[in-house]
Amino acid sequence: MYKVLMIEDDAMIGDMVTMYLKEEGFHIIREENGTSGIAAIPQFQPDLILLDWMLPDMDGLAICRQVRETSSVPIMIVSMKNKIVERVNALGAGADDFMCKPFSMHELIARAHALIRRAQRYPSLNQLPAAQSRQDEEEDEEEVKPAKSTILATVMDKQDKISLNANTRSMIVYGEIVETTYSEFEIMRCFINNPGRVYSREDLLQTVRGFDSFVTDRAIDVHIANLRKKIEDNPKEPKWIRTVWGVGYKFVHM
Repeated sequence: MYKVLMIEDDAMIGDMVTMYLKEEGFHIIREENGTSGIAAIPQFQPDLILLDWMLPDMDGLAICRQVRETSSVPIMIVSMKNKIVERVNALGAGADDFMCKPFSMHELIARAHALIRRAQRYPSLNQLPAAQSRQDEEEDEEEVKPAKSTILATVMDKQDKISLNANTRSMIVYGEIVETTYSEFEIMRCFINNPGRVYSREDLLQTVRGFDSFVTDRAIDVHIANLRKKIEDNPKEPKWIRTVWGVGYKFVHM
């Protein structure tokens, strides 16, 4: 039974969503504000968070950013806001999906299943059991050269600088694990596998289309900005991910 944490202060919407999700076999609990919602995460361990943008005590995007500091649980923001810039802001804050109120319950349930399936198919490293994580670490230490099925691609210079782990869908930067969203990982995979190749925004859109339900040209720019924050010493003067003016972006193998 999948567990859903709903952070929603509107009782009518909360009751309706709770009823439908329970009928679909979900175990759902609802919190009415951000403080109690965040507090419920460690104990409840949800498979999905449904997060209202406007809450009485906290902004939904602030909650999203706070959750992303410690967890990669799928987050779907539900809001009356429906402008593209607002959807992009949600994406930049770490949301995985966005639905505008009012919405179809059938679509909500379908998207909930899709997000959970995706998260379970591609778990992040910090979601693996501790014993499994230790086993993976020991196996990595024993191998002189990691198998291609485990390490997708690596940019090396005396020591690993940036690598992508296929099994955990995690990115390692200078030996430190860095969390990425699904789309960030896919974009980084393209870059590392094809250093020097110039990707247009449309190329990158095709890479992530079908995984980001509200992906746009502007969303690609947000992904690039987020990746630069995660891998660049100075994101404002990027050395790895370069802008090719009038075309798109390329990854420079230094």
